Amino acid sequence: MYKKMIALACASALALSACQMTTNEQVMVGGLVGAGAGLITANALNANSNWTIIAVLAGAAAGTMVARNNAENQCAYSNGDGTYRTGPCP
Repeated sequence: MYKKMIALACASALALSACQMTTNEQVMVGGLVGAGAGLITANALNANSNWTIIAVLAGAAAGTMVARNNAENQCAYSNGDGTYRTGPCP
């Protein structure tokens, strides 16, 4: 079952990467993919329902932020001391 879910997630990511999406679409897709990744991770770790909800919400938030950074062409770079800075992507 997990192999089918991972294969579906990979196929969806490849299909969506070929599309030209608007900023709002990128944010929506990023949030949905992040939420899906959180759900898959929570299920793989046999988390209870409370932790599953937290994992889905955290995944959605992370996916939205990644999509927003791609839309603004901003990347995060490590400073080497545990902090990060943002700047234009190469």
